[in-house]
Amino acid sequence: MRGAPRPRTIQSRRRDDDQRTGCGAGCASDAKGELMKILIPYDGSRHAKAAVAFVAARAAPIGTQPAVSVLLLNVQEPALVTFPTPQGRARLANFYKDRANRLLQPALNTLRKAGIDAKSTYVVGTPGVRIARVAAAKRVDLIVMGSHGRTALAGMLLGSVTQTVLAFGSTPVLLVRDAPPPGPGPLRIGVAVDGSRYGEAAVRFLLQHRAWFGEAAQITVLHAVPELPLQLKTLLENLASTTFTHEKVRALRKQACDEAMRSALRLLGAAGVDYRVECLSGNPGDALADYARKQLDLLVMGSRGQGAFKAAVLGSVTTRVAAHCATPLLIVRKA
Repeated sequence: MRGAPRPRTIQSRRRDDDQRTGCGAGCASDAKGELMKILIPYDGSRHAKAAVAFVAARAAPIGTQPAVSVLLLNVQEPALVTFPTPQGRARLANFYKDRANRLLQPALNTLRKAGIDAKSTYVVGTPGVRIARVAAAKRVDLIVMGSHGRTALAGMLLGSVTQTVLAFGSTPVLLVRDAPPPGPGPLRIGVAVDGSRYGEAAVRFLLQHRAWFGEAAQITVLHAVPELPLQLKTLLENLASTTFTHEKVRALRKQACDEAMRSALRLLGAAGVDYRVECLSGNPGDALADYARKQLDLLVMGSRGQGAFKAAVLGSVTTRVAAHCATPLLIVRKA
């Protein structure tokens, strides 16, 4: 939807010389050609195929630099029966291997046709846990997963492989829906920040791997101001003053956005990256998901990464965005 109308509260900003401080080594671009390692869990489903297609589509805009290495991972559920003899265990191992190869080979062909160095492997066990463990053991930079995109209630109560990966791992995860990947033009990337170190981590990851996302990517820094606290503050100040106006409400909203974005803008400015900012209002999860759906090719968010129980039951802004947003969503866990 590249022709969608622009929202009302758009402010365009470019980098500022006086902000070129405090970026640190984490903001360095991978323009030096450092290897970016990507893990794609693959089970042959249309969601997994969408993840492969997204990674393959990134090969054309970035060319051969930086180098990208992809590991396709197939996780198979354990057999319900046991084999007490060595011959039986060997037959079962061959069964796992043959089934994995049949599933993985078409995806390998797709990636290699795009010029990407791709390998494959398989493991047996619980998918979410094994994916998180393989990602940690292989020290990959990014997990790219296909996602069903359930409703918020189903996503929180039923759980999923994706939620297990997020709960048990710390590797950034890119969730891809079934839609076709973005075209070869510059990606429209939104980075959601809230003034916390988790938002900063999202910006640092984007800058560190900027070449993979595209040097010409159009970056928008986003913050959603929750309306209820703002309305309460407005009400209290209105009761205390007869001169309270709508302009003051807008000023409070802008102040909240400026405070939440300050550190992220400093990082982008120090890296010499052009950006624009967008201040949203309303329920943060809904506002970010709606904006991403209409205006972005990719949304990047930091996440506190609560424990397995909280991630499955309590939800968060990230969970709500993941449930309602069809746009590819990159969740950065490290802070």
